[in-house]
Amino acid sequence: MRSIRPLLAATGLAAALALTATACGPTEDEGADKPAAAASGGAQQDGGPAAGLADALKKHGIDPDKWRDGEWKNWDKAAWLREAKDFVNPVIEGLWEPDRMKSAQDPAKTMSAGDFSGDQGVTDPEPRPVTAEREKTPYHNYAAPVGKVFFDSPKGHMVCSGTVVKDPGNPGRSNLVWTAGHCVHAGSEGGWYRNIVFVPAYNDKGRSAAALKNAQPQEIAPYGAYWADWVSTSGEWITNGGPTGGEGAPYDYAVLHVKPERGTKSLEETVGNALPVNFDAPEIAQIGAMGAWGYPAAPPYDGLIMHKCVDRPGRLSISPSTPTMYRIGCTMTGGSSGGGWFSEGGDGTLALVSNTSIGPVTSGWLAGPHLGEGAQQIFTTMSRKFGAE
Repeated sequence: MRSIRPLLAATGLAAALALTATACGPTEDEGADKPAAAASGGAQQDGGPAAGLADALKKHGIDPDKWRDGEWKNWDKAAWLREAKDFVNPVIEGLWEPDRMKSAQDPAKTMSAGDFSGDQGVTDPEPRPVTAEREKTPYHNYAAPVGKVFFDSPKGHMVCSGTVVKDPGNPGRSNLVWTAGHCVHAGSEGGWYRNIVFVPAYNDKGRSAAALKNAQPQEIAPYGAYWADWVSTSGEWITNGGPTGGEGAPYDYAVLHVKPERGTKSLEETVGNALPVNFDAPEIAQIGAMGAWGYPAAPPYDGLIMHKCVDRPGRLSISPSTPTMYRIGCTMTGGSSGGGWFSEGGDGTLALVSNTSIGPVTSGWLAGPHLGEGAQQIFTTMSRKFGAE
């Protein structure tokens, strides 16, 4: 079992954060054997519908066989499920092959100066850009809980980032992934995205596009693909989330419960660790540094390489009626959305405290929601739903 040992050193506004995990990672052979409230839903397993899934699909006029054969590409309003209770995510085995993953686009949430008209003086000065740093390889030794979230939308196949988090209901055997709400649901303008999967330690050795031209699946996805069989996001994101985040941005978070496309081993056991989530982080002024991890995909990045930024957080207010968000300097772009933000608590424990939600058109900074009571309720409900698996 890999252990996680954080190192946080901060001096003024400068900070350094290292997320490390020690132990052997996946071998080429192991990779081939690995499994390639608010809002919620179900999936299918091992090529066949999970209990009740076929009925759930038929309830919405969806034929399970036609869905796997391409009906999922029908984004007509009547076919695009929107409500919390309507999420379904049938496994389509083999859909996320390496080339499809590599060509996935980012769902960037960018904002302009005019989007902060409701600030009323709460927002701190814009931070200086912090140049994103490439994570060391292999990723499973330095940031094992971090990976990529893939999904399909009306605009095509898309990509975000995500983090394996601890499940209080399943100690040591978590199947929970933290990401952004806009990586699972279109917000006020649409419904649930489809074919949602999590791929931990994507491109584990940090290889270039040229080196991955004829890559084997285990080189791209060393631990395989984990399909979301249930998803929860905030009602505020579903109601108010928009193309630039909108008033849903301070609630732009989501939790996935996942299952392996093949096999039965839990996600935490497979990757070797998971991070706790801190819903009671101190006031921003008391936080010396936060680190954001993810796979930026919009230029000048290509989505293949994991990056990180560390900075002292400031405040960002979208509207006087919504919670203040965290903001750090960071040059990561779209594709890093949903990636976890980490900080040390008073006891020195590293925990997830936010996730990447929005950034400016010109890049240079990122903002993420403060995880309070609403986020904790979603997380607790998800953990209790699956109990001791």
